[in-house]
Order: sequence, then structure tokens, then C-alpha cells
Amino acid sequence: MTVTAYAVIVPASLLLGVVAGFIMHRAGFCMAGAFRDFFLFRQAFMLRQLLLLVVVSMILFEAARLMGFLPLYPFPLLGPPTLASLVGGALFGVGMVLAGGCVVGTLYKLGAGSVLSGVALAGLLFGSVLYGEIHPWWGAFARATIMGKGSLTLPDALGADPLLPITLAVVVVGVLLYRWLRQGKLQRHSPVRGYLQPWLAALLLALTGLCSYLLVGMPLGITTAYAKLGASIEQFVAPRHFAGLVFFKGLPLDYRYPLTQERLVGGPGPAFDGVAAIQYPLLLGLVLGGLVSAVLVREFRFYYRVPVCQYGSAFAGGLIMGLASRMTPGCNIWHIFGGLPILAIQSILFVMGLLPGAWLGGKLLTRLIIRN
Repeated sequence: MTVTAYAVIVPASLLLGVVAGFIMHRAGFCMAGAFRDFFLFRQAFMLRQLLLLVVVSMILFEAARLMGFLPLYPFPLLGPPTLASLVGGALFGVGMVLAGGCVVGTLYKLGAGSVLSGVALAGLLFGSVLYGEIHPWWGAFARATIMGKGSLTLPDALGADPLLPITLAVVVVGVLLYRWLRQGKLQRHSPVRGYLQPWLAALLLALTGLCSYLLVGMPLGITTAYAKLGASIEQFVAPRHFAGLVFFKGLPLDYRYPLTQERLVGGPGPAFDGVAAIQYPLLLGLVLGGLVSAVLVREFRFYYRVPVCQYGSAFAGGLIMGLASRMTPGCNIWHIFGGLPILAIQSILFVMGLLPGAWLGGKLLTRLIIRN
């Protein structure tokens, strides 16, 4: 990758990360909390905001595609549908609830001073590295369970232009959103200074995802960066063992950067490559976005006085998420913010697994952690 591509990608990813982290902190936009609240308390408020985000992203992505602004469609790193996505999604749901935040929520909460999120981050790194030990047989399982003809998106599998199924999905979900809007179920009244309404946050995050697609060549995604960071640590601590791990030698990212037509390659290994240029600045930006938001509303402080069992839950949840994000592969941000809006089958399977996984995570949380 040449300097020209770096000059666009690095600052764009950093800025997108800061914006996303700021928005999510101001709105309390936590996907782990959305699924947890639904299964534990039967509260669907934040899930409605997620549906709004997906529908708006569908409209934005499809409009950009029709206008010729998305030459990479589907986007890079999106794989074929396989049972690995379903199982990985279920494990991710468990980990997300136990950790108290997803892969992005962990970062902006860390920026706001949450020590618990720092522990979850450590678990994410450990879980991402742990996957390297099981990659050979799990990769074989994923390849052996590819569904159908391996079509990446539902429109492709149906042999249809994306416009028709996207329009149908938008209309169906749009009717639900309109009803909720009329009933006041998309608005939350809060006396907190600087609070951003989640529905507005959903719109802004959908726009942020579009900007990422246009400027970087793909929607927001971050979990390969965790694998890269973990790989750097393992290479330093156990270089001989690390040298024998096949997973960290792969280069799954290989595409032509739309703005310069340069070839970008990268993978989970410790080298600074295309993945690092895209995801490292995004990771840093999410932390900074949470920090800036917390400082401006005078909410920044180190949160650490929680029961020891919660630290154990955060680490275990992070570990499970890190492992699951490589098994799927991808995370909730990648699949819900990016894959679902284009009806990627891999992402649909991920969400199908995420739902029962989050339910199970909620059961474990109430019986083993909160109960104690």
C-alpha cells in the first residue's frame, strides 16, 4: 500500500471512529444493553433504534450503489454463508452480554473511564489470539458447511436485483417504525445534560457507516485489529509457538482501494498492513470519541468499584467475543451496521445466532453474576 492510500484511509478511519464513539456515548447506544434489556426486562426500546439504523443504512447503501458510488459491492472480507456464522453469532451473543458491552461499546466506555471495559478489552485480545489454536479445524468446519452455492447476499442467491428485496424490507420494517413513532416508542425523555436521542444517534451512525463505505471501501469493522494486537503480544512472549500458527499468516483482505485503485492486502498477523491502516485508527478514534464526549459533559472518571465477580464476567465475556468474532468471522457492528443493510446471508445467520446467544448470556448473567 502506498502513501496515497494511507493519506486517505488513516485520517478518515480515525475521524469516523471519533464521531461514532462520541455519538454512541452521548446516546448510551450500547448493543449489548439492547439485547440484554430485551431478554431480561422485555424492554425493546434500543432494539427499535437498531432496526431504524439498519433500515436507514439500507436506504443509504442502496442509493449509493444505484448512483455508482459503491464499486465494491458486496464489500471486501464478506464471506459465504456457513454454519460457522450461526455458531459464532450465538457465542458472540453470550460474550457480549457477559462483558457488558460489544467490541465497540467496550472502547467508547473505556474512553469514558470504565476500568471494567478495560478488562473486557483484555479478554477480547486473549480470545482473538486463542482462536489461532483452533483455526485449522474450525476453518475446515466453515468450509464444509457452506450453504447453497455460496452466494454472499440474499438478492444474489435469488438472482434478483438488490433494489427489489431491499425495498420490500424497508417497507415492512418502515411500517413498524412508523407505528412506533406515532406511539412515542422511539423517543426517550431524559434530563441528562448533553443526552442525544437514540433515534438521532441511529441516523447519524447510519450516515457514518455510509461514509466508511465510501472513504474506506467497506463499512465499519474492528475485530481483526484485536487479533493483530493480540498477535503482536503473543509473538513477543512466545515467538516459537507463534511462528507455527497458520491463522496469523493469512491475508484475507485483498482489494482495490476505490479512490486510488491501489491494491490493499492485510490479515490478522502483527504486520502493519491494509487491515491495520483501516482498523487501528478506528479503534483509537472510538476510545477518543468516548473520552471527548465524557469530558465535555463532565462525566469522565475512572469507574472501578464493582464486585470482583463482574470483573471476571467482563474478562470471560470479552474472551468469548474475541474467539467468536474470529469464528464467525466478524462482529455485531460489522454484520448489523454493514452486512444486514445489503442482506448479506452471512450477517443474517450471525444475527440468527446472536439472539439466542444473548438470551443465554442474560440467563448466565442473572444466575451467576448479578445473583452473587
